[in-house]
Amino acid sequence: MGYIATMSSKGQLTIPKDVRDELKLATGTQLHISVRDGELVARPKNRTIADLAGILGVPTIGAGATLEDLDQAIGEALAEDDQRIVREWNEAHGKKV
Repeated sequence: MGYIATMSSKGQLTIPKDVRDELKLATGTQLHISVRDGELVARPKNRTIADLAGILGVPTIGAGATLEDLDQAIGEALAEDDQRIVREWNEAHGKKV
């Protein structure tokens, strides 16, 4: 379904209410404006990270990892990094471990 909008002398357009409601546009919403094949394209910048899920297709590595798996991997990486920092500090200050 299409809508008609009239441009003001200042180049402003009023987006019809039905369109604003469908796209969840609120006062202050920013729009990314571009021209594609001679047509004006306006895309709201009110997307969340969840809206981008799947945009790159199905992940190949780590597919099926749970939040617990990620938490454990991050914890292990932090623990290893902490041990390295302590070891390097002790070496720099002549401390024996």
